[in-house]
Amino acid sequence: MQEYLAPIYLWLKAGHIIFVIFWMAGLFMLPRFFVYHQEAEAGSAEEAIWAEREQKLLKIILLPSIIIVWLLGLALMSATGAHLQGWFHAKLLFVLLLSGYHGYMASYAKKLARGERPLEGKKLRLLNEVPGIAAAIIVILVVVRPF
Repeated sequence: MQEYLAPIYLWLKAGHIIFVIFWMAGLFMLPRFFVYHQEAEAGSAEEAIWAEREQKLLKIILLPSIIIVWLLGLALMSATGAHLQGWFHAKLLFVLLLSGYHGYMASYAKKLARGERPLEGKKLRLLNEVPGIAAAIIVILVVVRPF
């Protein structure tokens, strides 16, 4: 597989980085949308607008981005043999955790759309920090390759 992907390695890498940026932007925006959504009066037109924005963000930006990030990431892994290195295992763990966070946020959007508000605004603001922390750790693992 490596010999087939080697000629397009830089394109795979560029595409992976581009879609990671899109994915991360969406993951930063979504909890902020949730805060505004929860601050809107229940049953109001404003609440409905926030629910619609959240669904658009999830379907137009986040879902395609996570799929492309995973596909290109797996192609890069195959092209470079990264799966044989310790730093990659740690990176994969954090990407899996970030993917789980994405899924949790998508499920929270559905709860909000149904009128449920299980988390306080303060907790949503704290959850907004998760993608930044994960991104910092992932970048350090990929660039520094500490093990």
